[in-house]
Amino acid sequence: MNPFPYTRLAAVPLAPLLVTQARALRRDTPRLPDAALPWTGSRPGPDPLRILVLGDSTAAGVGALTQDEALPGWIAHEVAVRWGRGASWRAIGENGATAKDVRERFVAEAAVVPFDLALLTIGANDALGLRSRSAFTRDVRSIVRTLRAAAPHADVLVSLMPRFDRFDLLPEPLRATLARHAASLDTGARLAVQGLDRVVAIPTPPPYVDGFFASDGFHPSALGYRLWAEFVFDSAPGLDLGH
Repeated sequence: MNPFPYTRLAAVPLAPLLVTQARALRRDTPRLPDAALPWTGSRPGPDPLRILVLGDSTAAGVGALTQDEALPGWIAHEVAVRWGRGASWRAIGENGATAKDVRERFVAEAAVVPFDLALLTIGANDALGLRSRSAFTRDVRSIVRTLRAAAPHADVLVSLMPRFDRFDLLPEPLRATLARHAASLDTGARLAVQGLDRVVAIPTPPPYVDGFFASDGFHPSALGYRLWAEFVFDSAPGLDLGH
C-alpha cells in the first residue's frame, strides 16, 4: 500500500503559492557548474574495480570542482580503504536529469563500457517536477534492469531521494510538499527494485552535517560527497568487493 497516496492532489490547493515559491527559488539560488572534465579517472591499486556513476546533477559532480572530489573519486577512495583495491571510474549524467532522461538518453551509453559496480543516483528532479509515482517507478526499474542485463556480475547500488525536509533553503509549504512527494516516489522505487539480484537500494540519508552542502545550499560539497560515499557502503554491509 502506498503510505503517501495523494501527494500530488494534496498540492493542488497550494499550487499558486508553490509556483511562486519555486520561481523565487530558481531565481535566487546560485547555479553551480558541473565538475570539470574529465569525467573519467583512476586510483592506483591491485585488482582495480570498474566503477560507474550514473544519474543527475550529483553524477555530474555539481558542487565539487572535479569528479575526484565528487562521488566517483570518493567511491574509489572507499573501495581502496575498505577492500584494498584500485579503481577506474566514469560518470555519466546531466544536471536536471529525471529518471526518464536517464532511461531515454544515458543508460544505453552507460551499459556499453564494462563495469563491476554501478551507483545510480536519481530522483530529486522527479520530485521537484511532481512526476507521478508510477512513471518514476517504471523508469527506475527499467534503468536498473538494463544495467543488470549489461553486467550480470556487477553490483548495482541505487541512491534515491534526498531529505527535502532538511533543506533549509526551501520555504514552507514548498519544503513539506516536496518532502511528502519525494517520500512517495522513494517508496515506489524501492519496491520496484526489491528482490532484484545484486541490487541494493541505499536508505534515506542521515541528518546533514555542517559543510555538507555546497554554496547553493542544495548540492553536496566535496565534504558532502565524501560523507555520501561513506554512507553508501555503510548501508550495504553485505556487499563484498574484496574478491
